[in-house]
Amino acid sequence: MSGSFSGRPADPGLFGDRPLEDLTFAIVGLGLIGGSYAKALRNLRVKRILGADISHGIAHACLNANMIDDIAEPGGASLSEADVVIFCIYPGAVEAFVRAHRQDFRPGMLLTDATGVKGQLPVAIQAMLPAGCEFLSGHPMAGRQGSGLGMSDAAIFRNANYILVPTDKNTPAAVAWMQAFARALGCARTVSVSMEEHDRIIAYTSDLPHITAVSLVNSSSYNENTRYFIAGGFRDATRVADINPELWSDLFLANRDNVLAEIEKLQKQLDRWHQAVAGKDREALKAILKEAGPRRRQLY
Repeated sequence: MSGSFSGRPADPGLFGDRPLEDLTFAIVGLGLIGGSYAKALRNLRVKRILGADISHGIAHACLNANMIDDIAEPGGASLSEADVVIFCIYPGAVEAFVRAHRQDFRPGMLLTDATGVKGQLPVAIQAMLPAGCEFLSGHPMAGRQGSGLGMSDAAIFRNANYILVPTDKNTPAAVAWMQAFARALGCARTVSVSMEEHDRIIAYTSDLPHITAVSLVNSSSYNENTRYFIAGGFRDATRVADINPELWSDLFLANRDNVLAEIEKLQKQLDRWHQAVAGKDREALKAILKEAGPRRRQLY
């Protein structure tokens, strides 16, 4: 990958005409997503990558693996040296981190995140920052099975969608820069939505599939012989069942109302199945299946 943006906006705005090679990035949280950002940024040959993690062992592992250049910590590198800060920590931890490190954020700096639920986070973070320092919330749709630094991979961004969640505090220049940055990472497209719309849609496209996958694996039908009867359908349907319990319990509860609404909608669909099968209603079953086919094809 090249470190230069393709299609840089006519009004350079944020960071002027500086290419990625002249910018310093800081990544807070060096797990699956944070480690993937670090590897992608290294491929993009950015000027410098700072890393911070609650685990000093993980931070030093990233340093020793040349994924980052310095560890942002007391007595070490400072977050204030960064042009862009990317938060890859649990949603509930972002606000507390920004509050504790408020002195490190300066005018001209761009902050973003990769959290799976927004709530009022973008508004709360922006209110804590000095004038001229922006927080533009984001969400790369680029997860993968498993968790932790060992699962990180720059390739997860390739052809992914990148969701931006701007507020009225964000400038067009910051939005344009983030769109170009997503393209540089390898993402296929960016979409801008409100905080409320993000959380509502994510409850359907992300939260509910994880709930369904876990429910299938946790079924009382599971036994030692299950593995011998698995083909593509069960494998695909349960791919995301192996997830980080700490992170995902936070995500489900932070998006509680939307998640409950999607569970109820799924229950209605299961009720349709139950009624059709119990009633030996072949036409009803055919109608359910015919409805799904075109919808699935529209997605891809």
